[in-house]
Amino acid sequence: MQFGVTWPQAVTVVVAAAGMYLAFLVLIRIAGQRTLAAMSSVDFAAAVAFGAVVGRVVLGSTPTLAAGVLGLLTLFALRAGFGRLRRRPRVDALVDTLPMLLMADGRVLPDRLRSAHLGENELRAHLRQAGIRRYDDVACAILERTGSLSVLRRGETISAGLLADVRGREAVSPRSIDMASDA
Repeated sequence: MQFGVTWPQAVTVVVAAAGMYLAFLVLIRIAGQRTLAAMSSVDFAAAVAFGAVVGRVVLGSTPTLAAGVLGLLTLFALRAGFGRLRRRPRVDALVDTLPMLLMADGRVLPDRLRSAHLGENELRAHLRQAGIRRYDDVACAILERTGSLSVLRRGETISAGLLADVRGREAVSPRSIDMASDA
């Protein structure tokens, strides 16, 4: 096992790590925010395969300890840098997706499910986990930026500010929303 890395190898590791990180962000953006949330066994197997591909590309044909540490440092630096950049609304809109309404007033919104790459069976599982017994009990179900699902029940007034960044919020019945509340 080699421990060192030459300068050209170091540059290759940094460029490969940065390229794979950016490619991963783009692919996640295309595939949708559900891609990395609540994984099934098939999703977990795919994530392991993704990690193997990224590791192989970043470290090259002869991995060394120094190349591995340099690759990790590069990925952590990119993560920290993008975290800071995401504080800017324009960058955040490019990198991340807004929360999306999937159900409104007990109605499933099939077009939104399709665009979120979510099946109705997955939606039902989340509703059951939230203690929902009937579709009519749901004021709205929202796919969050993280890929998790939030379920807000009917019969409780929802602050308008809470839905401010949700795509499709206009489908929620005005009687469910407290317009006087600002947050």
